[in-house]
Amino acid sequence: MITFCIAFVLLVLGYLLYGKLVERVFGADPKRETPAQYMADGVDYVPMKPWRIFLIQFLNIAGVGPICGAIMGAQFGTASFLWIVFGSIFAGAVHDYLSGMISLREKGASLPEIHGNYLGNGMKQVMRLFTIILMILVGAVFVNTPAVLLNNNFTPNWNIFIWVGIIFAYYLIATLLPIDKLIGRIYPIFGFLLLGMAVAIVVAFVAYKPDIPELWSGLQNRHPNAAHNPIFPMMFISIACGAISGFHATQSPLMARCMTNEKQGRPIFYGAMITEGVVALIWAAAATVFYHDPVLAQKTFSPDGHPLGGNAMVGVIANEWFPTVIAVICILGVISAAVTSGDTALRSARLIAADFMHVSQKPVKNRLFVALPIFIVAAALLVYSLLDAKGFDVIWRYFAWANQLLATVTLWAISVYLRRNKKGYWFLMTLLPALFMTMVTGCFLFVAEKEGLGTLIPRPLGYSIGAAITLAVLVIFLVKTRETKTDTNVAS
Repeated sequence: MITFCIAFVLLVLGYLLYGKLVERVFGADPKRETPAQYMADGVDYVPMKPWRIFLIQFLNIAGVGPICGAIMGAQFGTASFLWIVFGSIFAGAVHDYLSGMISLREKGASLPEIHGNYLGNGMKQVMRLFTIILMILVGAVFVNTPAVLLNNNFTPNWNIFIWVGIIFAYYLIATLLPIDKLIGRIYPIFGFLLLGMAVAIVVAFVAYKPDIPELWSGLQNRHPNAAHNPIFPMMFISIACGAISGFHATQSPLMARCMTNEKQGRPIFYGAMITEGVVALIWAAAATVFYHDPVLAQKTFSPDGHPLGGNAMVGVIANEWFPTVIAVICILGVISAAVTSGDTALRSARLIAADFMHVSQKPVKNRLFVALPIFIVAAALLVYSLLDAKGFDVIWRYFAWANQLLATVTLWAISVYLRRNKKGYWFLMTLLPALFMTMVTGCFLFVAEKEGLGTLIPRPLGYSIGAAITLAVLVIFLVKTRETKTDTNVAS
């Protein structure tokens, strides 16, 4: 419990101290006019109150990543605490804040446009397609998760496709309507559910005094299949949204188009990521109790002896510790997290597609024209994930890796921005996390056994290839940015 408390305090201090430094490095200007003020269109560029924007951003980025991802990451042991805390403060929150503020300065530009501005037009075209594919994967995953949870816990006699249809219909409506008409109004309700879920687990910590493992108990790999799942890079892929997530930067432009003051950026972008880190820390701590306790550990396996996934563990934890009412609140909190990321993921896909197609999104028929193909592809993936026993696992694994790869590319783009526009060595603020994440995503391809080439090549060689890729990208960065000039459009 001591480690948990220290980790919580460090996350808060990270927001207060390091978040303030990042804000100063960027140069947030409260007097500068924002896109919501000079480009208001009543659909996507809509001024909103800061507290409402924060809740929307928090729910947009939370999803099931800081819950299911943290639970799966907790299988590796207390090392998961370190990654959640330091990843959130020095990588995830910095990534979210700077990508969001750059979008704010560039008229609410979507993420691929930012990639193009700092990594070249070729990268922009690649990332447009890559980001839309990731958003569709997110949409499919975040229909599957709430549909399964609702069906298993509340309507076991229903056909699961009834819930799929209801959730999908909501996603389409939320994608087409102006952002303040549906999302802006119901998200506070979802937000309180999600926060209530986290508070309930903390109360359980106080009431039941579970034996949460401490760091000094050892950082050894406790994964049930540790020999085939090394902490590096597997844990850093599993705990995606709870430490750093490329998906977050796809959501930030939605909020950048609603802000009325640049000083709102630190609580909205940096603060939302730290809050998500707290949620991930809580669920990781809860899960480690189950994975480390000999009696409770038996509940983490299915009847046929396979480790339970993150979704199933949510129900195990909630039903073991709480009376029915509180357990229902926890499960509803997880459902709200999934729903509120799925709808905005598909909304982001619409906006990204509309940006590169140059289709105005003010007429609803144009929004429908862009959204329908996206929803058709998402529906096909969703059906596959539900009909094939291993379909969801396959989609989740590729979503997790693609998510971290997107974060890596974004960190490199921000590093170029900082080197072009800031004096001194402040670009190291994002360059170091960029190098680390390049190593993580590169090694995953050559070390992971199910998802990569880990069964074909020796593990030391896989790490060596990942290191070579990281070094090559660093050299390219240093050469390409050595003689760049200040981008006055963004730095002013």
